[in-house]
Amino acid sequence: MIAMSPTVTLKGNVKFSLKRALVGGDMTKSSYTGPGELLLAPPMLGDITIIKLGGSEQWSVGKDAFLACTQGIVTEYKSQGLSKALFSGEGLFVYKISGQGILWVTSFGAIIRKDLQANEKYIIDNGHLVAWNCKYVMERASSGGIISNSAAGEGLVCKFTGPGTVFMQTRNPQAFAQWMAGVSQGTA
Repeated sequence: MIAMSPTVTLKGNVKFSLKRALVGGDMTKSSYTGPGELLLAPPMLGDITIIKLGGSEQWSVGKDAFLACTQGIVTEYKSQGLSKALFSGEGLFVYKISGQGILWVTSFGAIIRKDLQANEKYIIDNGHLVAWNCKYVMERASSGGIISNSAAGEGLVCKFTGPGTVFMQTRNPQAFAQWMAGVSQGTA
């Protein structure tokens, strides 16, 4: 929160979960009610966008991308499977969002929206996912061998298939953290 009107009431909740304690995830939740204005900001340099849910769809949201939602939205912290956990850049658990209302997601860098038609395919480098409501599989980024992949600086990517929408971020938090570690050691 940046600021709020004095007519808005803040209530905090703590939900302890062994799963969230071990693998990450928010254990605290703030609820804001009442008429007035509420200003929110992302924790990192980046964008905020809204996703309107009509009650019939489900979204997957990266662990660091969930910012806020209105009442009527259901948020669950669920496993996405071991292979996607290891290579998607999102970890073992992601938010599964459903219900009816508005969801705010945030990114590291700008947010880009890609709407996919039925059976349309789109490839996204892992580490750039924000939110998605279509299926994806992990694939190798290039057709060369290990040396070719290493030289290209690419590894596995997420191959999405429509119909659906994918929100991606222009920056990769893991790559940025590695770059910052190199800067602090004088090797970047």
